[in-house]
Amino acid sequence: MDTRFPFVDWFRNSSPYINAHRGRTFVILIEGEAMASGRGEQLIQDLALLHTLGVRLVVVFGIRPQVQRALDEAGIVPARHRGRWVADEAIMAWVERVAAEQRLWLEARLSPGLPNTPLHGIEMTVVSGNLVMAKPLGVRDGVDFDRSGEVRRVRDQAIEGLLERGALVVLPPLGFSSTGEVFDLDAAEVAHHAATALGADKLILLGEACGLVDAGGRLQRQLTPAEAAPLLRQADPASELARHLGAACAAARHGVARTHLLSWHDHDALLGELFTRDGVGTMITEHRYEQLRPAELGDIGGLLELLEPLESRGMLVPRSRERLEYEIDDYLVIDRDGMIIGCAALHTFDEAEMGELACVAVHDDYRGGARGERLLAEIERRAHRLGLSSLFALTTHTTHWFFEHDFRLAGIEALPTLRRDTYNHARKSKILIKTLA
Repeated sequence: MDTRFPFVDWFRNSSPYINAHRGRTFVILIEGEAMASGRGEQLIQDLALLHTLGVRLVVVFGIRPQVQRALDEAGIVPARHRGRWVADEAIMAWVERVAAEQRLWLEARLSPGLPNTPLHGIEMTVVSGNLVMAKPLGVRDGVDFDRSGEVRRVRDQAIEGLLERGALVVLPPLGFSSTGEVFDLDAAEVAHHAATALGADKLILLGEACGLVDAGGRLQRQLTPAEAAPLLRQADPASELARHLGAACAAARHGVARTHLLSWHDHDALLGELFTRDGVGTMITEHRYEQLRPAELGDIGGLLELLEPLESRGMLVPRSRERLEYEIDDYLVIDRDGMIIGCAALHTFDEAEMGELACVAVHDDYRGGARGERLLAEIERRAHRLGLSSLFALTTHTTHWFFEHDFRLAGIEALPTLRRDTYNHARKSKILIKTLA
């Protein structure tokens, strides 16, 4: 009997990410709502797993709902301004108490053992301390924020030393001043400053939403800070969206390679984002991880893997490794995090001022995202730069796609002489031509 275990395929496919993440520094924010809802246990198991895989972890935790519940029980109603409460002495006493309780709970759960979990017996050293320096918000719009503060600096060298010794670092939403005071801080601000100061490879923000969605409700997989700016301007300044998106954009602009917006409601979000190619949330990055670029010799293996299924179905003429190597300068590829998911080639016939649009291919899993259109547009730009007046294509399966992009049917006599002589009459490919404006 052939018994299939789906997790085995997932594990095989995750191996490149296991290797890529080893030794990397991740700053992870877990909002207080996740802990208050009972999701803490599962998240801690995921953190422990990342730690055992060699990821250097800095964990920032929020405490807003826990403090709010304590204030409600004590009959204290905090004044609020600009989305922050004014932390006077009475409120600050509860902030310090709840932060200490939450930190101790985290440290206890991350202590050696993790009983009744798959990671039972794994030892971890968890360290916290006066690692974030703060200053008071002061008076804003005539409101004295008292003990509410903002990050002044993160003691990155101290944290680096702890990470080098294999510790998992925990940062509460508190900061310390040079005069010995403790200030209430926004957890998202702590996370983004920590990630920036450490030059972290990732900043991961676990909140209510699964990421950012467009007007049609579709998840936005990737945005640059500039693309995310309109959403940030529209968001309520007091909302979690504004805090997380602001932190993600600031971190991306200041050198953090990738920032991720995930939902703690999704039990698989953290590992799903880190160990699958497409992830499950929204990534903010200055550098797109899906890029259209000229092909290189190192792409040959990926091209062969992309083209083979289409060649076996008769949609493309088979191309050998040697032919691809010889023609590699003619190709464009779409590279998605190291995987070639699309390609197209422009073969030129200078004497006729024509170019052949050839080998247009998009991986089955990534169709429907206008990638074919992107390839065609870039091929047309390349043709314009080369002074070509028209493009032609030969196809057996995708005639209507070319019609939709202003190609028209033509006879064999319309082809350049050299291409006419090598036309494969057995395939009976349709000939389509597009005049370039």
